[in-house]
Amino acid sequence: MQAEERQKRIEEYLLKTEFASLDELSEQVDASVSTVRRDLTLMEALGVLRRTHGGARVANPKSDEFTFSARDTHQLGEKDAIGRACADLIQPNQTVIIDAGTTTFHVAKFLEPKSPQIITNSLPVANLYSATNRIEVVVSGGVIYPRLGVLVGPLAVEAFSKIRADVAIMSSGGISMEGVSNSHGLLIEIQRAMISAAKKVIFCLDHSKFGRQSLSMLCDLDTIDTIVTDAAAPADLVTQFRQRGIEVIIAE
Repeated sequence: MQAEERQKRIEEYLLKTEFASLDELSEQVDASVSTVRRDLTLMEALGVLRRTHGGARVANPKSDEFTFSARDTHQLGEKDAIGRACADLIQPNQTVIIDAGTTTFHVAKFLEPKSPQIITNSLPVANLYSATNRIEVVVSGGVIYPRLGVLVGPLAVEAFSKIRADVAIMSSGGISMEGVSNSHGLLIEIQRAMISAAKKVIFCLDHSKFGRQSLSMLCDLDTIDTIVTDAAAPADLVTQFRQRGIEVIIAE
């Protein structure tokens, strides 16, 4: 593949995902990491993208689809209900991983009475607890990705690979009978490390995520212990998930 074609594919992929790792881009264009690194250096000089530690992000995003503040204006009532219902599942003083989704942020809002130890890569979650002395918060390392309000990259993955937790509270871009999916390759890698570190895995998903598939597969249904959702979740899918042995809690 010629350099121009590679760079065009890299740009098209970043426009869809906004952020990608070197390995991810290497796989997309079927080229070595060193070749992709040279492409990224040239493309950054041309203003097409911005290099980050371990990857690249698009220079001029065309939408605010992935911006934390924008996403957190959607289904607010449902997210608060899900947050309360999920918080009820947490026992006092448990160690809880919270990922960087907007719905999981709403879970964090209701956890303070449980005095958990929180481990997160979410800057909004960390900031939520900055003024309280009731909760110990451990923040992963990594590169700050401002539009998502999240720490990403190898350091974040490494942080979660070295800890153990009672519960992981997760979000995603979609769930179907094929499994759980999300939009960013680097987030997928971190989320898998979170899931591996926890004894119990809870996915908090509003009804709009049901039957939806995002760009990258995160995990299969056997990974999930509990799904917390709202009353508008499709009844047929709820039934099928329960038949697969997954606890599904409908937040009122």
